[in-house]
Amino acid sequence: MRSHYCGEVDTGLLDSEVTLCGWVHRRRDHGGVIFIDLRDREGLIQVVFDPDNPETFQVAEQVRNEYVLEVRGKVRRRPEGTENPNLRTGEIEVLSQSIDVLNRAETPPFQLDDYQTVNEEHRLKYRYIDLRRPEMQTRLQMRSEITAHLRAFLHDKNFLDVDTPMLTRATPEGARDYLVPSRVHGGEFYALPQSPQLFKQLLMMSGIDRYYQFARCFRDEDLRADRQPEFTQLDLEMSFVEQEDVMALVEDMLREVFAQQLEVPLHDPFPRMTYAEAMERYGSDKPDLRIDLELVTVSDLMQNVDFKVFSGPAKDPYGRVAALRIPDGNKLTRKEIDVYTEFVGRYGAKGLAYIKCNDISQGRDGLQSPILKFLPDDTIEGIITRTQAESGDLIFFGADKASVVNESLGALRVKIGHDMGRVEYGWRPLWVVDFPMFEWDEKLKRWQALHHPFTAPSVDTPEELEAHHETCLSKAYDIVLNGAEIGGGSIRIHTPEMQAAALRVLGIDQQEAEEKFGFLLNALRYGCPPHGGLAIGIDRLVMLMTGSSSIRDVMAFPKTQTASCPLTSAPSSVSSAQLKELSIRVRTDKPSDK
Repeated sequence: MRSHYCGEVDTGLLDSEVTLCGWVHRRRDHGGVIFIDLRDREGLIQVVFDPDNPETFQVAEQVRNEYVLEVRGKVRRRPEGTENPNLRTGEIEVLSQSIDVLNRAETPPFQLDDYQTVNEEHRLKYRYIDLRRPEMQTRLQMRSEITAHLRAFLHDKNFLDVDTPMLTRATPEGARDYLVPSRVHGGEFYALPQSPQLFKQLLMMSGIDRYYQFARCFRDEDLRADRQPEFTQLDLEMSFVEQEDVMALVEDMLREVFAQQLEVPLHDPFPRMTYAEAMERYGSDKPDLRIDLELVTVSDLMQNVDFKVFSGPAKDPYGRVAALRIPDGNKLTRKEIDVYTEFVGRYGAKGLAYIKCNDISQGRDGLQSPILKFLPDDTIEGIITRTQAESGDLIFFGADKASVVNESLGALRVKIGHDMGRVEYGWRPLWVVDFPMFEWDEKLKRWQALHHPFTAPSVDTPEELEAHHETCLSKAYDIVLNGAEIGGGSIRIHTPEMQAAALRVLGIDQQEAEEKFGFLLNALRYGCPPHGGLAIGIDRLVMLMTGSSSIRDVMAFPKTQTASCPLTSAPSSVSSAQLKELSIRVRTDKPSDK
């Protein structure tokens, strides 16, 4: 129907006839001449309707916003002084020769230009309107281009695109599964995959050697800005590789995508940081290196102070006392400090102690804080020296279990960095490596895999793994970009003996292992190559590359933070007949927590 997209018409088509199709973005009547901004996915173009052509003019008078039109006309240069430098088509316009209304539109539920004042749930209910916004069109186009670059890169590296099942069995580790009842196997359930992890390992055992897939994954977990119940990840796996092989390939892939899509060079190579160092310096295993603030441990300085808030965690082997120096932080008011105190409280911190450094040269007399009376001079001197504090700085303190201190001060570091304009412009990729193999779950009173139970340990024998599992590291690696984890992977366990040992550490005996992972354990017995891989969160990567604040802004039809879809009203109830077919009965009473 059309000869050109609206946004692609330029001065190269002057005096040419074009046929355009799109939506009415805006209609203006200027003293007898009607202007319509016609919009499609490539942009806007101004169409002029002259009263000298009464047939087209009369139709143009009737159209309204979001009408769907087909327009034929001649491209001409805009009159001098009326050009729009903000539009690709800003130097030209189309003088209409004919117009056809392909479809009328009711008044839209919100104007595309006023979307920022519209509740997000309302926009998601009318997502097909929201997606017409040029910003959304641009983001989805960019997403398509990014995935095309990734596919091309992996194809050139001899990877095979292989689909894995969407209906599989429930997994005992990780987030909760979405379950799908089986009609032909009454009372039994499939699970939607949280990832293709086990299947891609099986593909390596099958001799595929290099696999990738843009996999749809599902996790029934609590949501936030960068989480969704269903999401897309680029999954890849390689045989006969070591950790550096996987990391080098992923680095090359990301450098190429950023160069092609954003014309931005990324570091070569990406810096590496151990998990222990990341937690020590930044309180996070996904540190944002654009922010120059760091945590400093001062536990040893606080062990003997007459202040149990500090001395207690300082003496606790699982505790930590850490300081966060804020350059020029003295300007923070008491009210602003109270806001930050409330902020860290969301992460379990019981308070936020501080010292204002008015004049370092005066020692204790040049400092201001309610906690100074509890600190001897040598402790104060040690804090100032270790944090490298200067006059005009402010020092925040966290004292609690190490996990609470890390999470609260780590989050505070990022918030203050943004609030005080201390975020460096650009891209700071990072590999975080040498993760612990296991972590102790205080609630369940048992060990859990920090990543997943198929990650290879750094030790060589099953006996070493079981004997030293508390301190054992894993061959896992996460890729972090500007404070967001965009991907994670590991070298996998490839012998049945080591896999059985890892499961025993997790409290899974042989009988339970066979029941839950029997198909994997059997496959390991028939010649499994050393292999490893990684998965990149496509939604999160595109969110960062487009400068969006939420992955919902780069997904066509996302769910809300309550995992519902306002557009389709999902989830919804189903008929009793459907439930009967599936051998399911819905409980009407509230389930007990016991």
